[in-house]
Amino acid sequence: MDKHYFTNDYLPKMHRIGKITGILGVFASFLPALVLGFGHGLWPDLALLATCFITVTTSFGFLWVIEPISYYPVLGPVGTYMAFLSGNISNMRVPCASIAQVSAGVELGSEQGSIISTIGMGVSIIINIIILSVGVIAGSSILAMLPPSVTAALNYLLPALFGALFVQFAMNQKKLAVIMLVFGCVVYIAINKGVFNFLPGASSYLGTLLCVFGSIFIAMAMKKMEGKKTE
Repeated sequence: MDKHYFTNDYLPKMHRIGKITGILGVFASFLPALVLGFGHGLWPDLALLATCFITVTTSFGFLWVIEPISYYPVLGPVGTYMAFLSGNISNMRVPCASIAQVSAGVELGSEQGSIISTIGMGVSIIINIIILSVGVIAGSSILAMLPPSVTAALNYLLPALFGALFVQFAMNQKKLAVIMLVFGCVVYIAINKGVFNFLPGASSYLGTLLCVFGSIFIAMAMKKMEGKKTE
């Protein structure tokens, strides 16, 4: 790959397109509310709107920081624009980007990995639209025909997907994977035992926060220790 072209031509162009489409996506998200407000005079009460905003922020605001940081190494810069605009990041975009890079034999976080991630997610978005279209038309009738045991098993699809992704990355980082598996179990038990109850809403965000940043710091420490051993 021509690194000069990737850095000086490809990335600036993709950043420009990503910012434009991101802004358009935000505008499209607010368009129904703007139509109701300007077109029909239906404006929400500002106090109620502020209350809802604070509620949502305290519940999901941590994801605004954690998700871009934790997904970026797999998605790459261009893939990050695509993923956050199209949605279904954890259950579709990240797995597709990861599997595409593994199948192509490229390194995560590299220029080649970024390109392959973009292609993988582009394909996943097209397939996702097709499946969603079929699902909207015939999904409810198909689910109604399935026995309760099958529909109950669908609740385990996302945990199974994350488990498969963990094993895939663990093959390349065995020591880190074992440490983080133990660390994650300890954090999970501590949260469920109420150790962090002094923090407001800890059960909704603390596990993800500790595991994401904990894995980053532990990986950096392990790499630093390995560097000292080789000196």
